[in-house]
Amino acid sequence: MSQVWSCNEWDPLEEVVVGNPFGARFPFADLSTRLAEYPDRELTQIPQGPFPEQIIEETEEDLQCFVDTLEARGIKVRRPADWPHEQPIKTPQWETQGYYNYCPRDVLLVVGDTIIETPNVIRGRSLETGSYRPLLMEYYASGANWFSAPKPLLEDKLFEFDATAPTPQNLEPAFDAANILRFGRDLLYLVSATGNELGGHWLQRVLGERFRVHFMKDVYFGSHIDSTLVALRPGLVLANPERLSKETIPAFLKEWEIIFSPPMENQDRYSADYLEQAIGSEWIDMNLFSLGPDTVVVDSDQSALIALLESKGLEVIPLKLRHSRMMGGGFHCVTLDTRRRGTMESYFS
Repeated sequence: MSQVWSCNEWDPLEEVVVGNPFGARFPFADLSTRLAEYPDRELTQIPQGPFPEQIIEETEEDLQCFVDTLEARGIKVRRPADWPHEQPIKTPQWETQGYYNYCPRDVLLVVGDTIIETPNVIRGRSLETGSYRPLLMEYYASGANWFSAPKPLLEDKLFEFDATAPTPQNLEPAFDAANILRFGRDLLYLVSATGNELGGHWLQRVLGERFRVHFMKDVYFGSHIDSTLVALRPGLVLANPERLSKETIPAFLKEWEIIFSPPMENQDRYSADYLEQAIGSEWIDMNLFSLGPDTVVVDSDQSALIALLESKGLEVIPLKLRHSRMMGGGFHCVTLDTRRRGTMESYFS
């Protein structure tokens, strides 16, 4: 029986991969990084080199606390291997360096018993799934389906973008797994700087007619979907009020209850120099992770958000990732739920 089975964002969690910050670097200053992370900057303004060692150490301390919390609840936790992100990656068209394997959510998509390696937009992520190879081999041996999207060429012309709506050109499928939220047989796909529309059409064709890929366009171009919309349980969704309104909520979700997050708190804890280098926006603290339909892990600084979720009957586990904004990843980003207890269902007519 396959060790891999995860159909949505909320079924009871049994096994999860939690990222690894060791060797993490700022994404190399090339055209792919500029589009995906810094579309308002010149290449010379993009921070470079390894993340400061203190940030790496404190991030691992926080991740280990998260791991301990999960394991205390009987959840099996896996971690990716270290990876030489400083080594050059070269094709006939370009040369770059690696990034990190802090966010497994970005590079691998789980749909039922299938794992898909996605065609990531940032060139430095081209070999990132190598750090997950021992796990992928184990999952495959257990019966999971495992395949990779077409490897994109990531040529310069893919990254020619409109500054008002920065997305990769539709020259080949290119998207991060974190552009997607799973609602059983319905998947929501964000067209943004880390995912072109062609990528969503490729995903629909691969998954077949049993699934429906819904597109969210012209809402948020910055990066991934999971600080814009959070699926909490059947019938309940958390939305970002700066990016969505009742009118712009995807049509298939409008019968569900939509709650809007309060503003993010305690943002003054960051210095101007820190924010100049930070990859994530202030909304990264909305990036929560569900252990089940009634239990969520939430940034401990967000007292108003915690109160809102508790008012909806959710148990909140308050934890902290001190450098989620610098590293560009909250609790949903740093996880890949490979096994949840539940069935593949259709929640929408």
